[in-house]
Amino acid sequence: MKTYTIHLIRHALTQGNIEGRYIGQTDEELCKEGLNQLEVMKRDYNYPLADVVFTSGLKRCVQTAKILFPDKTPIEMRGFEECDFGEFEGHTADELERYEEFSQWLSGGEDARPLNGESNSEFATRVCDCFAKTVDGMIKTGTRTAAIVTHGGVMMSILAAFGVPELPMTEWLCPSCCGYTIRITPSLWSATKKFEVISEIPAEPLTAEQEEQLWDYYADIPEDEDIDWDSMSDDDFKLV
Repeated sequence: MKTYTIHLIRHALTQGNIEGRYIGQTDEELCKEGLNQLEVMKRDYNYPLADVVFTSGLKRCVQTAKILFPDKTPIEMRGFEECDFGEFEGHTADELERYEEFSQWLSGGEDARPLNGESNSEFATRVCDCFAKTVDGMIKTGTRTAAIVTHGGVMMSILAAFGVPELPMTEWLCPSCCGYTIRITPSLWSATKKFEVISEIPAEPLTAEQEEQLWDYYADIPEDEDIDWDSMSDDDFKLV
């Protein structure tokens, strides 16, 4: 049975990450430490291959995607952007302790929201709708592998909603430049909207024999059609 593979990868570090600030939709670029971290990780570990690369439209994700997948033009998806933290943007937890809305938001209720920001339910719905439509687009076009370079909160929402094993969001937290590989089986996805989490990213370096087997595997995958990914847009995947 044909299956589909998606690699969920968290972007590299920004200065706001290092300082412990909420930078949801603040459009920070990667900092020097993040760029160095990413280059070292890419050198020392094996990141997966992908037929197409999706990313949040925010700079830190686009930069990460271009470094990890230099031969691909990322398709930017607004639905994969981090939560809008409203007036909490740019502040640390210590700076926000005085806000009652901050403690309510941290409690995790569906309707809880940062001050003038996006509620937990609004964020989860946006992210999960975008992911589901991406999967449906892959199946429709016969795209076997994809990478989604996005944010920690986005990844946790996707994995908590659709992942097997079923775990709460906090169990899916991962470091920058890391993530998970998931496998979509169309029958399982159609019936239950669930996928299997099969490995972590990055993997340990491959042996020469494993690398040869990997390339043989990709060489044997039939191409259903010649797709010009560089010319595609959100509309081609019916994404929001």
